[in-house]
Amino acid sequence: MSDVVPIHEALERFVTARLGPDAQPVVSGVQRVTTGRSRENWLFDLAWTDRGQRQTEPLIVRQDPEGGLIDTERATEFAVLQALEGSNVLAPRARWLDETGTELSKPSLVMSRSAGTCEYYCINGERPLADRVALGKRFGELLGSVHRVEWDDTVLGTLFGDPGSGAALHELDRWESILASDQLEPWPELTLAGQWLRTHAPQNDQTVLVHADFKPGNILLDENDGVTALLDWELAHLGDRHEDLGWVTQPLRRGEHLIDEAWEAEDLFAHYEKATGLTVDRDSVSWWNVFATFKTAVMQISGLRAYVEGRIDEPYQPSGAVLRELLGRVS
Repeated sequence: MSDVVPIHEALERFVTARLGPDAQPVVSGVQRVTTGRSRENWLFDLAWTDRGQRQTEPLIVRQDPEGGLIDTERATEFAVLQALEGSNVLAPRARWLDETGTELSKPSLVMSRSAGTCEYYCINGERPLADRVALGKRFGELLGSVHRVEWDDTVLGTLFGDPGSGAALHELDRWESILASDQLEPWPELTLAGQWLRTHAPQNDQTVLVHADFKPGNILLDENDGVTALLDWELAHLGDRHEDLGWVTQPLRRGEHLIDEAWEAEDLFAHYEKATGLTVDRDSVSWWNVFATFKTAVMQISGLRAYVEGRIDEPYQPSGAVLRELLGRVS
């Protein structure tokens, strides 16, 4: 709790600089939450005066930690959230940005705090089967809303650039570059997987906004299982819709997204196609399944470097399950 006082004081200075002293901003209820593996999150409540009326808003600060599974930028996430305002996507509203960390000690994004809770395994939890299938459908529709964003009417095209038909190779280049930068020793399994992925890369027929970490753990639900927000946009980019579909249907994440014999990948694809009007190329999904496993392994390697360098306390490395799944698909 020793960190609460400094962040509390910094937040009051930060919001006062933006709202002005006449607004009499007051920060309260500051507390750190430990959910998530990549960002540091601080919850707080803000009260201020606007045109003679006292206003309140629950907010959250997302800060860069000393190290994580992958390095991302708060400014990028801030721009994505701003671009989503006015869309049909249930995303938090971006409020303010400390891009360099000069005011809040670390690069920080302040955004609205949505009501609700997240459950990583709600799809295979204690709810009745019909309710869990309904959640699966709801999540499929939520993902579809991301892919239907008219990104070319926003700053997203300038922010990311359109990879066009080469979205698969574009993402492979990116993650191979991260692997080359972060690996502490050669990983021949990943070299083999990268070669296979490059040889079999599919062409993209339509550029969409990709969330890139879509999962129940990044979705807030209200007491009636209604979706209130899709969180963690730090890996979002423009690309192929099959990337997200491949991520959620990769075997290693099956327990988060699919239900044996009740909500299989084909059920998800059929519902997604009906909800969005977009087709699902099963061969493309299969390639992105392999890519998702490759990406998971690279993230674990990045986490291992962060641990060795003393930036995080928990060691990571590609698990046997990840490597077995990867080699089983590419060999």
